[in-house]
Amino acid sequence: MPPYDIDSSDEGDGDDFTETSVLLGYASSEATSDAISHLGGHPSWLDEKAQPSGALAKCKVCNDHLSLLLELNGDLPEHFPGHERRLYIFSCRRRTCRRKEGSVRGIRGVRVAKGASSKASAKKAEIVEPKDEPKPQAKLGGSLFGAKEEGNTKLPTNPFSNPFSSSTNGKGPANPFSAPSAASNPFSGPSPAPQDPSEKKDEANTTLPETFASKARLSSPSPSSQPPRPREPWPSQSIFPPAYPSYYLDAEYETLDTPSKPEIPANARMDIDGEGSGGGKEDKEVFESSMDATFQKFADRVGQNAEQVLRYEFKGKPLLYSDTDTVGKLLAPHSENGAASSAKVTTTGSRGGAGMQRCKDCGAERVFEVQLTPHAITELEAEEVGLEGMEWGTIILGVCGRDCRPGDVGDGEVGYVEEWVGVQWEELAGKRS
Repeated sequence: MPPYDIDSSDEGDGDDFTETSVLLGYASSEATSDAISHLGGHPSWLDEKAQPSGALAKCKVCNDHLSLLLELNGDLPEHFPGHERRLYIFSCRRRTCRRKEGSVRGIRGVRVAKGASSKASAKKAEIVEPKDEPKPQAKLGGSLFGAKEEGNTKLPTNPFSNPFSSSTNGKGPANPFSAPSAASNPFSGPSPAPQDPSEKKDEANTTLPETFASKARLSSPSPSSQPPRPREPWPSQSIFPPAYPSYYLDAEYETLDTPSKPEIPANARMDIDGEGSGGGKEDKEVFESSMDATFQKFADRVGQNAEQVLRYEFKGKPLLYSDTDTVGKLLAPHSENGAASSAKVTTTGSRGGAGMQRCKDCGAERVFEVQLTPHAITELEAEEVGLEGMEWGTIILGVCGRDCRPGDVGDGEVGYVEEWVGVQWEELAGKRS
């Protein structure tokens, strides 16, 4: 298997085991503690009275209505205090629209608590960047989802175990999707306890580490003084095609076997075009060059946790299905598969000639947040009859790095922004051996 970027390893314990900062999602037919995130089904909104424009519900190819693939609770209080976030991925079910741009669309919903923007700006102005020795960087997954890290303790590797149950035996870290806290996982549901308005206002003043807060750009553009733009109402549920079956989402951090590169025996020989080959070294080079290394890495890594339906890591790196298509060429330098996989985690804006397109609303660079994996198709099409199902290998969602909102949306109001979606389609029969 190809090498992996890892955040922790269990050295000296005899186990060939590593853990990454990528959070994996698994489809579950049983209810979990997350009442928001789900695969398939129908979308729910931050405010049912403030829904997205109906224009976002349509395929850009045929203008027919789209079906929901994923809704994800995207709250990130450590990055965006006072922001409520939802992520949505929709897809057209028409076969004639497949492999065409605009047949899959992504939406980010956001509501910024009143005063959150001004408090974040004030806090940023007060903090002075420390010049002392840099502090060790905390594991991103742990800080985002509130997962505990106790030495070399490993998370459960069984994808069917319930990671949302509270851990009290001390044998493993608390589940990142368990009861919500100030640093709750983006998959976790909202706290059921009622809050006093003044207490809710104080939530926006979440304390951040100085080294992060001094660098982060959390300010959102000021609401426009112009009147709200007229929006096409979101269609009623009866107008949409039949929904895909709905699944709850379980989650756990990705665990991998210790990587090892397959070796080709030195005496191995290959026949090329029916003729015998004379040199073992030449045969080996021909064999390795004929392999699709990017797809092989995708298959190997996903295969180690085969039931995963999504991969989540805010400001992380997508795992590419291919590096030869449009999306692959765009993101290869910023992906897990790319040569720069050991570089700082980011996907830069298009001004540099590579990476995702910058946010059309505020101009900030977009960053990777989540991608769907092939097993999601198996779950979504479990009730389908026939062989003409979805044909994508992965769907990658890139979001505004500032978590901006539309210019005509003020504090306490809900806004929706269309985000960047990169679809890598399965290669047609005969093109991949």
